[in-house]
Parts: sequence; structure tokens; C-alpha cells
Amino acid sequence: MLSHTLHAGWTLRNTAGEVPAEIAGQVIPAQVPGSVHTDLLAAGLIKDPYVGMEEKALQWLHRTDWAYETTFAAHNPLNGERMDLAFDGLDTVARVVLNGTEVARTYNQHRSYRFDVTELVVEGDNHLLVEFSSALEYAWAQADGLGIRPRAYDHPFNMVRKMACSFGWDWGPDLQTAGIWKPVRFEQWSHVRATATRTLVTVDQDGTGVVEVIMDLEWADANADSSTTQPATLSATVGGAHGIAESTASVTVQGGASTARVTVRVPDAPLWWPVGYGEHPLFSLTAELTSSRETRATYERRIGFRTVTVNTTPDEHGTGFTLNVNGVDVFVKGANWIPDDHLLTRITRDQLQRRADQALDANMNMLRVWGGGIYETDDFYDVCDERGIMVWQDFLLACASYPEESPFYEEFEAEARDNVARLSSHASLVIWNGGNENLWGFLDWGWQRDLEGQTWGFNLYTELFPRIVAELDPTRPYSDGSPYSPGFTAELAEGTASVHPNDQRHGTRHEWEVWNRQDYLTHLDYTPRFCSEFGHQGPPTWSTLIRSVSPEGRHKDAAEFLLHQKAGDGNLKLDKGLAPHLPTVEDFTEWTWVTQLNQAHSVSFGIEHFRSCWPHTAGSIMWQINDCWPVTSWAAIDGDEREKPLFFALRHAHAPRLLTVKPRSEVVGGGKGAVQAALGAEFGEDLAHGRAPLGRPVVFAHNDTDEPWAGTLRFERQSLVGETLAFHEEPAETKPRAVASWEIPAALLEAGDPRAEVLVVTLGEQQAFHYFVELKDLALDPAALTWEVTSAGQQGGEFVTSVVLAASSLAVDTAILADRLHPDAKVSDQLITIRAGETATVRITAPIDADEIAAALESPETAHFVIKSVNSIRG
Repeated sequence: MLSHTLHAGWTLRNTAGEVPAEIAGQVIPAQVPGSVHTDLLAAGLIKDPYVGMEEKALQWLHRTDWAYETTFAAHNPLNGERMDLAFDGLDTVARVVLNGTEVARTYNQHRSYRFDVTELVVEGDNHLLVEFSSALEYAWAQADGLGIRPRAYDHPFNMVRKMACSFGWDWGPDLQTAGIWKPVRFEQWSHVRATATRTLVTVDQDGTGVVEVIMDLEWADANADSSTTQPATLSATVGGAHGIAESTASVTVQGGASTARVTVRVPDAPLWWPVGYGEHPLFSLTAELTSSRETRATYERRIGFRTVTVNTTPDEHGTGFTLNVNGVDVFVKGANWIPDDHLLTRITRDQLQRRADQALDANMNMLRVWGGGIYETDDFYDVCDERGIMVWQDFLLACASYPEESPFYEEFEAEARDNVARLSSHASLVIWNGGNENLWGFLDWGWQRDLEGQTWGFNLYTELFPRIVAELDPTRPYSDGSPYSPGFTAELAEGTASVHPNDQRHGTRHEWEVWNRQDYLTHLDYTPRFCSEFGHQGPPTWSTLIRSVSPEGRHKDAAEFLLHQKAGDGNLKLDKGLAPHLPTVEDFTEWTWVTQLNQAHSVSFGIEHFRSCWPHTAGSIMWQINDCWPVTSWAAIDGDEREKPLFFALRHAHAPRLLTVKPRSEVVGGGKGAVQAALGAEFGEDLAHGRAPLGRPVVFAHNDTDEPWAGTLRFERQSLVGETLAFHEEPAETKPRAVASWEIPAALLEAGDPRAEVLVVTLGEQQAFHYFVELKDLALDPAALTWEVTSAGQQGGEFVTSVVLAASSLAVDTAILADRLHPDAKVSDQLITIRAGETATVRITAPIDADEIAAALESPETAHFVIKSVNSIRG
């Protein structure tokens, strides 16, 4: 096969819709892969849609049509030769024309296409035209024809197979891209080719790795059979590595065969483990299809040997949801993943590597590819393979009811087959999931009334997707949706369910009462079997915020700031969520810090609670690790790749060994709403000083390692200035991959002055703090911190500065917001609580040196702006 990428010489022009005068009639260079937005940006015809009010200013793009054009050289087809145009991705409603003849029309961003153009190719230059129509107009037309279906947002994103969050989300912009967003090729071939290749990797009980390569075949002669056509041979080689010799196998199939299948066996295959559970070795896999002594197709991947199941066996509590890798139950510490840039073609492999490394730095072992985004590029799964990061993969349906009629059913099947086959080789991919919140939405969000008997996706989740996974990728488990209660989905066919899809006793749960309506302490009300979504909002870092919002837009009620706050009543929920816990503030810069801090407290509180419930609760996947543009959101890493305080809270809460203090009593576990009832009104507005209503505090040690954790458990009640008021010591041990708990002696909990005392618990190098009142009521000294700035050399061309923070009194959640010193500055840690008389060292890596940092921090206002803590909050 000869394959030529067609990425050069493209132009772009508008063909319909109301466009600005400076764009009408323009023919501009186009980048392929790319999009209309990125081409207009490169030509200087639009401004950055992520800055100011530009997203709103570009709404005219929603209803415009565009034409991409190029020419490529070819020769007249030889005898028996096929010529194809192959598109890996078209976004979205496209018409493909070659030399003036329509080749095809497409309606799905999430799949690839191949068209036989043998009869259309001419000697010399060939003219290729790809016209894109408005996806929004198409969606409305489908809604008019099939009937509109309920969805979470105004645009009918569920009526076109396009990235759902293209149409805006409660964290994302409404930009609705169009373009040739993945590679395009002109391919010449004869005799036979591979239409799809997939890899199934398993491990036998004796430790032998089994690699099965399956190629679906197409023959140039449509009537090919064994009597008229030469056979083809499929051979596969697993490269030698990690102490294992190379292994090969081959098989010959007769002419006209639809499939070739070969199995390679690798004795004593080293296992691929999730990060924290072992190494994650990868092996090269090469498969070649040959006939008549010519190579017809080559397939190269890297594979890892592992087994994966999900245990959903009913028990006395309900139905579990425990991931098991290589026979070991794994507690999932993860985050939901959205596309890392709304303008998808700007995402690079280096960018994905940075994000994966940040996930590792936050002690995560899983990323969930959420159903409103895209099936990610192979680069994404490659970097997860390398790092041992497990991937939960949604099929791309989110927060809506989806039609099952033609042409949608056929498109769902095509995209599912395409992507299940494409991603089958990746060791990191551990589960397929039917979609996001659609089972829940059907039952609770008024959809049944609005649907009036129309299809809504039930057969996709219960028949189509599981059938395709069973056929093409039986090595991985499938779940009907998220959230879902295993064994009860079928009841939804009748519009009812004896067990709710979001029932905490069964399967997976999304916890959005916290954030939407309840204080984060009410996480204690919920002991789900697996929590696959929960979170809390916070603004982006300061440098990201000031890049995207002008000075006049930097207050909570400004239209510009609110354009970068997509959540309904988002700022109100931020304020209500922090009011019970932290001082309220008026100054905008101070407000961004306090709401970021409360975001960190809320999410880490949830994670620590879920971890304390292991093995009943088998994992938590917070919403969300990343952003696709600069916005106030649930992300830990903002749209400019900067780490928010939440990121460091995640690192601490996901630590392999974690010591925490959490309430436990008859109230906790007393049923949904028990803690909420104890707190009083929604968001805990009636919460008085102290946490007595929540139950007696208990110490938990979480040991997510393969070694026992033993030592002396020390309890010490101190004054804030470091005076020991009471203490107790006892030996303690936590088994591997387990949680242990201890009661706190009563004398340690009898604070003489709750506002001026703290309980400190230590076990080895780990420590935990228990406060007798909320932080807003703690008598913290605003001048508790001093610091010393010294040079620590250089690293990677940047200066490394050491800042030693010393506390004369308890300093809670100390953070150096280094990006406020320089946009490219990074810190080694944040949210460090420092006891009286102790120090903590933070390293700043930045283009500015220690002298510049020290000089800046000599100003009291600059120091207050940069060095933050609960102590420093100015009400």
C-alpha cells in the first residue's frame, strides 16, 4: 500500500451564513488537521476566543458554512489498483467532493471514513473539496424530523454526533468548531488490505501472555475467493524486552477471507500494573499482512500484559463495584478528564504528557474520559500506558436522551466499532462505560414526560454497546452508565426502577448534592460503593484569570468574569459553600484565594471520607483534573496548565499513606441527610461553632502500599502557640492495602478553649489536625509566619529559590501563590499546615531569581498577595 498524507496546500473560505465584512470573500491558508477557529486565528481575522468577551462575540460562527480545498497529484489507476480517500476525523457535517463529483456526506465527528475514489482520480492534479455545514443547523433539522429529545443545555447537542461540550457546558465555551480535525490520506492499494485491526491481550493462569491480533480484510476484487485469489499471511511479533525473548506467530488465510487472526504466546510475561501496585512494562507488537511477497498492511503498537475485571457481586450492603487488576483489588484514586483544549487540534503529545505527569504527582491512578468529550488520540492512551494510569472510557453520550432511530443508530454502531477496535491494544484502558448520567436523567429529570414515548438511548446502553464490547474487546468489563446500579438497568425499559441508578448502595454514584445544595460535610451522609463524580468549584490561578479577564471585569458580578463562570448560580454556590467554614471577604483578589481554598477543603474532605470506607467504597473519581479554557470550574489544573490549590490538596489526600481525622457516630451512616439534618439548613448555614453534631472524631490510617505501616500513634492537644495541653501515645499498625482506625481518648477532645486549641495526630512522618471549631472561628494569628529566601541553584534553565516558612503560632494551609510573582513560576507544594516553632520549605522554580523574589516579598502588600494561609484571610 502507498499512503500519502494530504496535509499541505489547503485553503479555507466561507460559503454561507452571516460573517463579518473582513472575512466575507477571503480565501486564507488552512492548517490540516485543524479547524475554522484556528485558521481564522492564524490569519488574524478573529481574536482569541478565550479572552474577554470574545467567546460571545464569535457566536456568528454557529450558523456558518465553510469550504476546505486542496489539490494533489496522482496517476490513473493501474490494473487491479484501488484508490481511497481516508479521513481519520471530520468535524462534523461534511460533503466530500473530488474533481467535481460528490464522494460522500458525513455526520459524525467521532469516527473515521474511507471512500473508494478509483473511478474519480485523474492523471495529474486532482481537486479535493470538503464543505462543512453548520452542525447546529443540522441538529435542529434532525430535531424537527425525529422529535427533539431532552438534554441538559439549550442547544440540541444530542441530535448530532459531535463533541457534546462543543455546544457549551457548565465549565466550557460555546464555540462549535468545524474542520478536518484529524489526518487525511490518499491511499493506493491492490489485492488486499486491513480495514481494522485490534489486539486482545490476556494472561493465562500459568502466567503465559496471550496476544491475539485480528485484522478485518478487504479485497480489491470484490468477488475474491480461494479459487481465484492468492492467499494472504498475517504474522505478528512481540518484541523481546524486560528479560523476555521475542515471540512470533503467523497464519495464512485464503483469498476472500473476511478476517485474519493470529495468536502469539509469551511465556512468563511480566505483568502491567497500575501505578502504585507495581511496574508497567510495555512490549512492542508488530503485525504484517503480506501477499504475493508484498507487504499489504503494517500494524505497530505497544502492549502490556494484565487482566482486569469489576466485581459487582451483590453482598449484604447492596452491589459492589471493585476494580480488580491481575487478581488484586484496587482502590481507585482518580479524576474525570475533559478535552485539554476546546480547540482540539492544538493539543500536543507533550501537553498530554505534562497532564499525565501532573496526575501522577497528585497520586492518582485513574483518569475517566468523560462522555461529553472525545475518544482521545492514541497519544493520550500511550502516555497513560507508560505511566500506569488506568483509563475509564465512556462512550460519548452525556446528560441527554439520545435517539435510536436511523441515522443515529448506525452512526453509534460505526463509531463504537471504530474506537473499540482502535483502542483495544492499550493496557491502560480498563473499562468501557455506556455514557454519563443518562440513566439517571431518564428517571429523575423529567425526560419521560418530555419524551412522550420516544427513544432515549436505552437500547444503546443495554444492547448495542455491550454487544460490541463483547464481540470486539471481551478482555475488558462494561458498565451500563455512570452512575448506575448493576442488575437494575433493565427495569428502566418500563420507566421505573426498584433501585435508583444513583443509589449509593449499588455500583457507581455521582455526588452532586454536595456543591449544588449541601455543605461538603454532608459527604459523611454517603458511603457509596464507588463515587465516579463529585467536586467543588474554584477560580483559576491569578495569572490565568488576569490573562483572560480585563481589569474592569475582575469582580464577581462583571459580565466578563461571569462569561468565564458557566455554572448556574456558580458564584452564589461558591459563597454559600465557604460561609460555614472560612471568613467571608469582599476584596476580589482575596475572594479568589478563599474560594480556591474552600474548593481544596471540600474535595479533599470527600476523598478522605471515601478512602476511610475502603473496601466498602472502592474508589473515587473527582470532577475534574483539567480545563479546556480559562474559567472558574471544578478543575485542579486550570486552562493555562497552572495548578490550583486543589491540585496540592489532591496530592495530600491521595497520598499512599494518609492520616486523617473524621467523625464517626450513629449519625454518620444514619441514612441520607443525617449529617445535613445535624447541620441545619442547606449549606450548613445554621452550623454553630464546633462539630459535635457530626459525631465523635476517629483517626484513620490509610495504607495504600504493599508493606505494613507500623509505628507510634501520638495524640497531642496543643495551644495554637505550641504548648502541650494533653497527650497520649500507643503502638499502631495498618496492614497493606487497608484502613485502620482508632478512637481518640476523651481527654484529648476536651478543649478548654476550642478557639485556641488544636489536636495534632502523628504516625511516623504523617500528621493530621483536628480543630474544635470551624477554621473561620479559630483564633489564628495573622502574623504567625516569617520567611527566609535563599537561592537553591538552577534547574532546566530556570532559577530555583528556597523559601523557609517559620511559624510562631499555628499557620493553617500555608501557600505561596508563586504565579502572582511571575506567570511562569511554580511551587513544590501548597496548603502546608505548620505548627508553632516549626518550619516548612517551599521551592519556587521561575525565570526570576531569589534576589528578585526576596525584594518583592519585602513589601507587606506584595507578601500578603503572594504568601497565603487561613491566618492571612482579611475579612
